[in-house]
Amino acid sequence: MRAMKKALACLAAALSLAGSAFSAESSPLSQPIPVRRVVMVHGIFQNEWRCFGHLRRELEARGVECICPSLKPADARNGLPALAEQLKQAVDAKWKPNEHFVLIGFSMGGLVGRSYLQDLGGASRCDGIITVATPHYGTRTAWLWYGEGAHQMRPGSDWLTKLASTEYKLGKMPAVTYRTCADLMIVPSQNCNWARAENVTVSCPIHALMSCNPDVRKDILDRLATPAGIATASRQKAQDVTLPAKRVVRQTSTRGKKS
Repeated sequence: MRAMKKALACLAAALSLAGSAFSAESSPLSQPIPVRRVVMVHGIFQNEWRCFGHLRRELEARGVECICPSLKPADARNGLPALAEQLKQAVDAKWKPNEHFVLIGFSMGGLVGRSYLQDLGGASRCDGIITVATPHYGTRTAWLWYGEGAHQMRPGSDWLTKLASTEYKLGKMPAVTYRTCADLMIVPSQNCNWARAENVTVSCPIHALMSCNPDVRKDILDRLATPAGIATASRQKAQDVTLPAKRVVRQTSTRGKKS
C-alpha cells in the first residue's frame, strides 16, 4: 500500500510537469553513436508488431536496417536466457558476424538484450545499448506473475545478481536508459536507472507508452548518427566551406565638387 501511494504521487507529479520532459541523472554521451543496424527487443506480452513501431519506421526512413524478432513465449515463462538465445539466433541469421548494431530494448526486452550481449557474446558486435523502462534492478510487480522469467525479474534475484556480475563484458559500450516516475509496472521506477548508463527521466503517464513516447523517440534519434543524418551533415559541411573574400572597391562621390 505504501509503495502504491508513492507511485500515485509520482504519477500526479509527472502529469503536472510542463516544459521539462527530460531530466538527465548522469553525464550525457559525448557524441552520437554511428549506426547502420538496430536490434529492437520487445517487452513482456509483446511481439514484433506491438513494440517500437513508430521508432522503427523513423529509423528505417533514415537508412537504418532494423529487426525486432518475436520472442516466444512472450510471457517469459521459460526464463529470460531462453529468449536471449532466440535473439542471438535471429541476429546471426540476419547479419554477418562483423556487422555491428545498436541494441534498443523495452521493459523486459532490455534485460533479454543484456543477457544476449553479456552472456552470449553479443557485446563484441554491439556499439551501444539503449533501454526504455527496463527494470535493471528488478520490479516488485514480478512477484504478482508466474513463470521463470518473472522470478528472474524480482529485485535481488539470483539471475539479476549474476547478470550484474558480467557487466564488465560490455567494456566502454555507451548506454542510455529512460524511465518515468509514473511507472506502475516497474516498482520502484528508479530501478530503471542503471549505474553504468546515462539515465534520463521522462514525463510519461504510463509504462506502456514509453516505447512510443515522442520525446523518447526524438532523444534516441538525436543520439544516433544514422546514414541519412551523416549524409545531411556532410552536405552542410560542404556548403559551409569558407569562400575567398571578394575585393570591395569603395567609390568616392564627386558630386558637388568643383573641377
